[in-house]
Amino acid sequence: MDHSVKKTDRPPYGVIAVLMIGAFIAFLNNTLLNIALPSIMKDLNIEASTVQWLTTGFMLVNGILIPTTAFLIQKFSVRHLFLLAMGLFTIGTIIAGFAHIFPILLAGRMLQASGSAILMPVLMNVMLVSFPIEKRGTAMGVFGLILMFAPAIGPTLSGWIIEHYDWRMLFHFVTPIAILVVLIGFFTLKDKKDKVDIRLDLLSLILSSIGFGGILYGFSSAGKKGWDSPEVYGTIIVGIISLTVFILRQIKQEQPMLNFKIYKYPMFTLSSVISMIVNMAMFSGMLLLPIYVQTLRGISPMDAGLLLLPGAILMAFMSPVTGKLFDKVGGRILAVTGLAIMVVTTYFFSKLTLHTTYQHLIILYSVRSFGMSMVMMPVSTNGLNQLPRRFYPHGTAMNNTMNQVSGAIGTALLVTIMTNRTASQAKELGAAALKQMALHPTTSVSPAEMKQQIMAQAMLNGINYSFLIATFIAGVALVLAFFIKRAKQAEDPIGGTPSKPSVKNIGSKLAEN
Repeated sequence: MDHSVKKTDRPPYGVIAVLMIGAFIAFLNNTLLNIALPSIMKDLNIEASTVQWLTTGFMLVNGILIPTTAFLIQKFSVRHLFLLAMGLFTIGTIIAGFAHIFPILLAGRMLQASGSAILMPVLMNVMLVSFPIEKRGTAMGVFGLILMFAPAIGPTLSGWIIEHYDWRMLFHFVTPIAILVVLIGFFTLKDKKDKVDIRLDLLSLILSSIGFGGILYGFSSAGKKGWDSPEVYGTIIVGIISLTVFILRQIKQEQPMLNFKIYKYPMFTLSSVISMIVNMAMFSGMLLLPIYVQTLRGISPMDAGLLLLPGAILMAFMSPVTGKLFDKVGGRILAVTGLAIMVVTTYFFSKLTLHTTYQHLIILYSVRSFGMSMVMMPVSTNGLNQLPRRFYPHGTAMNNTMNQVSGAIGTALLVTIMTNRTASQAKELGAAALKQMALHPTTSVSPAEMKQQIMAQAMLNGINYSFLIATFIAGVALVLAFFIKRAKQAEDPIGGTPSKPSVKNIGSKLAEN
């Protein structure tokens, strides 16, 4: 294999562009759905605990399928994986768009998730092998710019569609674009894959599915059923046992489905831990702010989407800037600065009142987004940079899997904290109100109005307390960020010295379009 980089070598921009368009559509679909959940609840006559499975089910499928992507990337060509991923996503979108009962909608959503689970690791792997380490930050920055536009326009677009059309239009809007992307990929992706003698270990797949699936299901169900529910702690325990057996099996195998030996590289391990912690803290803004804005303040879906727009646009435009800075100064300065901003702004979010102004929320969320833009991509890229090239599929698969797990844990943790705090505060405020009424029986406030005020204040206290916990979680990541060092590609224990990638030999022989 010739791994030398020649001056005529160019990254396969055509291939990368097609993959990014597909990833953009998948990202856009996710952000479109968040604002639509209340409308789906009303139309299908389902509860919040049921509709949340549109999000939880997505994470479950991702958690089960993403660990297999390291095997898939090594076994099949980018063309085959892209067409499979976008095909599954498109079929799921069509099914969801015509769903009139929740089970069909959930089935369509899970098909979308199966496509998305394959697509993102494939794109990340192509990006890693197409650019040398010294240019990888800039490349990942441009990648981030394109993908960040999805969450930038998603909530606002979703709010507008929901106010003017049926929620199914969200899926009908994506369907023709997804079909067009499949056709573009079919006619433009021409890469071929050398025959690889590697087989999928079915026992490993079963153990991985039960392990990651059990943990994700358990934590996702905790918010509704409570931590003392046998269904919650039972599935988590089964998941942990299965995952332990899965890891021990992978360590012993010569060609593991997911190679846990990548954790012997310290910068990758550190980046993985920081990313998981940041993911948990990040969900405080994504989850709690919409609840506060729409439930407590009565702000419309359109205005709720517009609230998030400046921050998302700021993240998008900061992504290439952060990428270039990463190439120059490394990941530690960016991560420390960004996490410090996240800690401060998350703390200010724990001081919300029932009269906090709309402008204050926009500014605070935008500054928090500015901090987040300095963290995720630089931290994960620095960790992946230390891995030998043949470990890239395992590194990207591991990062995506851990992000799903930490996201589920963060969601369950913060929802449980908010729910429990709201319940305890409601009791305290209710007791105080009864005592006040006993002292002043001529109060002009009716019992119904008082109950409404108590519940609103209790939920506000619950949201603020969850943001406070998220502040401490982000603080742990900030401390760990001080230990980041600029990563150099480690020597491959099999291949010897680290090799720079040649675009003429990207592993799956990507065609230069």
